[in-house]
Amino acid sequence: MTSQGFVPPPYPQDRLDALKKVADALPGGMVDCSVGNPVDPVPEVALEALAAAAALGNTYPPTIGSPDLRGAASRWLLRRAGVDLDPTSEIIACIGTKELVASLPHYLALRDPSRDTILFPAVAYPTYEMGATLAGLRSVPVSLHANWHIDLDSISAQDASRALVLWLNYPGNPTSTVAGAAEMARIVEWGRENGVLIASDECYYEFSGQEAAATALGTGNEGVIAVHSVSKRSNLAGFRAGFIAGDNEIVKYLGEVRKHAGLMVPGPVQAAAAAVLDDDEHVDIQRARYSERRALMLDGLARHGLIHEGGSALFYLWLRSSDGVDGWTAAARLAESGLIVAPGDLYGAAGVEHVRLALTQPNERLHLALERLDAQV
Repeated sequence: MTSQGFVPPPYPQDRLDALKKVADALPGGMVDCSVGNPVDPVPEVALEALAAAAALGNTYPPTIGSPDLRGAASRWLLRRAGVDLDPTSEIIACIGTKELVASLPHYLALRDPSRDTILFPAVAYPTYEMGATLAGLRSVPVSLHANWHIDLDSISAQDASRALVLWLNYPGNPTSTVAGAAEMARIVEWGRENGVLIASDECYYEFSGQEAAATALGTGNEGVIAVHSVSKRSNLAGFRAGFIAGDNEIVKYLGEVRKHAGLMVPGPVQAAAAAVLDDDEHVDIQRARYSERRALMLDGLARHGLIHEGGSALFYLWLRSSDGVDGWTAAARLAESGLIVAPGDLYGAAGVEHVRLALTQPNERLHLALERLDAQV
């Protein structure tokens, strides 16, 4: 804050512009693995549903989501996560998940002004912290264990008593950590004991890798909301569609607030999102793509001293250089071979020794990046 008011900090990815210029000067251009931006085809089932529902663009869509969308989300949760929720009262739509992550602290503070703190993992998606800033609230990063899982014991009693929400993100961005059912249950119980809403960002749920992902809703929805998206699951990042599920009082409150704010997913997009949530075949194909890319890059980067130190989830690699350089130095070296990754401190100071690589490039582009690296030796 300044005397003139809030001045937004540089957007994290914009800090990579100089490295991108270096990388893009090479023949073939840069291979940009810095952003989790899907590049694979939009599923045909989504395109068909979008076209069939195009005429819905002439009218306002329901802010809370159409019955078809909420019903598809409910069926997906039951089928994939074993959670049975009422689509009429425990699920609403959101405009992707980033919008919800950024706005949730503000809406929760309006509901309960006696609390002023947002808790989030110390290495995490930057919007958890920015959401607190935009709401004028305290943001408190929660320490992580050596395996990048959240350390509840590090939360002080004072911070717990002031907290509106504890954000979770499993499978995790940027560390690819995956939480099992027992860990999720322990965190949810902590939230209930302390009167803190557990907000679980589960947008990578379908890409947990070797470990079985768990939802925070596994022990019931009291004091819990889970946030899901079709951006990564179905390559619909540009459609901007997701849903919020869980505690019926919170979900109802958010639905009413969002009606007043006019936060509506376009009607044709809602139809496309419902269609992909009812289809698992395209997700199996996408999961195989990420698994193949993960194996390729793990092996290829290890030859150059870049070792994955995160979990088993398929979407990102969380890499550290074996010679001990920091993330920005490692990223600069990779940029010289045309490969762009995100330095780890973009996700919190505790990530300073790492870089994040998003597996969102086609195989031929990843092969090009590795060939360039090999040629530098």
